[in-house]
Amino acid sequence: MNPSNAASFHHRYELLSTGRRYHFVDEKPANYDAITTPTLLCIHGFPDCWYGWRFQIGPWVKRGYRVIVPDMLGYGGTDKPKETKEYSPKRLSDDMAALLDLDEIRKAVIIGHDWGSFIVGRFALWHPDRLLALILLSVPFTAPAKQYTPLHRIVEHAPNLGYQLYLADDKYTSEIEAGLHVMLPLMHRTPNAGVNFTMPGALRPIVVGEKKTWQQEREYYLEQLRQMHGPLSYYRTSKIRFDEEKAASLPSSLRPDLPVLFIWGTADPTSRALMAQKGHIAKLEEVAIHGKGHWLMIEAKDLVTEKVTDWLTELKIVPQVRARM
Repeated sequence: MNPSNAASFHHRYELLSTGRRYHFVDEKPANYDAITTPTLLCIHGFPDCWYGWRFQIGPWVKRGYRVIVPDMLGYGGTDKPKETKEYSPKRLSDDMAALLDLDEIRKAVIIGHDWGSFIVGRFALWHPDRLLALILLSVPFTAPAKQYTPLHRIVEHAPNLGYQLYLADDKYTSEIEAGLHVMLPLMHRTPNAGVNFTMPGALRPIVVGEKKTWQQEREYYLEQLRQMHGPLSYYRTSKIRFDEEKAASLPSSLRPDLPVLFIWGTADPTSRALMAQKGHIAKLEEVAIHGKGHWLMIEAKDLVTEKVTDWLTELKIVPQVRARM
């Protein structure tokens, strides 16, 4: 597994029981045991794909874990439905459960970053019995809303989320696709690069007008993210999400015995208030990485890898060797 070579990972393409075909990387340790080897299911955010976890997969496998990392719906080699409703967190959570069902994995450690953090938080509400532990990177847990609030109202109180107004507007999909070579390095850059795209109206002029030279490792992202309707649909499901959660009376708190680790960068311009999640998580540990931004799996790759491994060891969620008869 070479992080610089996507082809060096073990790729699978499978039809799930939900009717969607997913592409995912599936790596097992040398001493893999279907009963005793814990599985880590890693969910990426926007704009990303399985490749965002490339620095963690190998080290976690060497520690004895099985690591499964899908391209989420709409991304890379996974199906790309046209209807926005197909991207609701409930349907994505059902896909994740079906992905585990493929190999009869009853429970797993679920890890998410960015939109992936939001989705795995909802997975923990829709499928609470499928988790050994939950790990959130960059985006904290948010409880289901008691009443629907349109995005423009949210931005009035949290202007650092203003970039989402651009991404959530379907009239800009083709424009974003054309400016992808600009937007990806902009969003993936480190916090000391001196560009803040998060405020209302700041992102579009950059995507339309700025020209940058791509670094070689970004080329894989360009290939994977050519079609942006699916990835952008995640920003366009807020009312669908609200209606689904209200109809199901989805609980506002996570399972009380579920251990949760939240890792965030103090220089992340998209970070929201963190205190709200404390009232909804009984067993929460928070880790702040000072001076790091949003893309922690890259900016602080070794620290993230080690912190997750150490935390799982403390919880005794570790690979075990069965006695052979």
